Amino acid sequence: MSLSNVLEPARSIIDLGGPIVAILAVMSVLSLAVILVKLFGFWTARIGHTRRATQAIEMASGGDIEKARDYASRGRSGAAVAVSLALSMIAEGRFNKAEIEEEVSRFALDHLHRNQFGFRFLDTVVQLSPLLGLFGTVLGMIEAFQKLQGAGNAVDPSALAGGIWVALLTTAVGLAVAMPVSIVLTYLESRLENDRVAIETTVSALLSPRTAPVSLTAARRPHAPVVTLATRDERSHAH
Repeated sequence: MSLSNVLEPARSIIDLGGPIVAILAVMSVLSLAVILVKLFGFWTARIGHTRRATQAIEMASGGDIEKARDYASRGRSGAAVAVSLALSMIAEGRFNKAEIEEEVSRFALDHLHRNQFGFRFLDTVVQLSPLLGLFGTVLGMIEAFQKLQGAGNAVDPSALAGGIWVALLTTAVGLAVAMPVSIVLTYLESRLENDRVAIETTVSALLSPRTAPVSLTAARRPHAPVVTLATRDERSHAH
């Protein structure tokens, strides 16, 4: 089967739906590209993985801070990098617990922000695709009823029905684009949220009195702000 035969149904739908369906097709291709990039990026960054960080904490609790720091620094996950950062500050001996938590919080905020790249575009596709489809349907219905008016008494019901189903095609395409993108976006957001929790829990375990490799003086100033992952609605209202 040749490529032209595979693409023929899509070409027919675009011809029937007009420019609105063409725009939706472009949005679907771009969304697929962004999703593939994000999935590959999440895989290379080991989003949500804590194994190396946990093993480094076990090493540190045994007193071998340098070995634990070196082991954690070879990891790519956010939790491993955060533990490596905390161990480096502990090894210097100049920072108390609150200062370490504040620095890790800064790292986590930057880490999560960088990995949210592309989420706004996918969110826009999810919200805009059904509206574009509905807009195409409204335009199609207007065109169909204009033809009905122009036909006068010689109305062909089959032609009217054909115009209506072509108009509804854009809504169907818009929903077909939005639904899978919405599912994938929710999955990516949950993965990143899990990564945030992983960073919090591993660093908290490292600095807890039971597992802390050294004695850390509790800071008297307020704790560092809690890092939170912006929700889809919050990102939408921010602009």
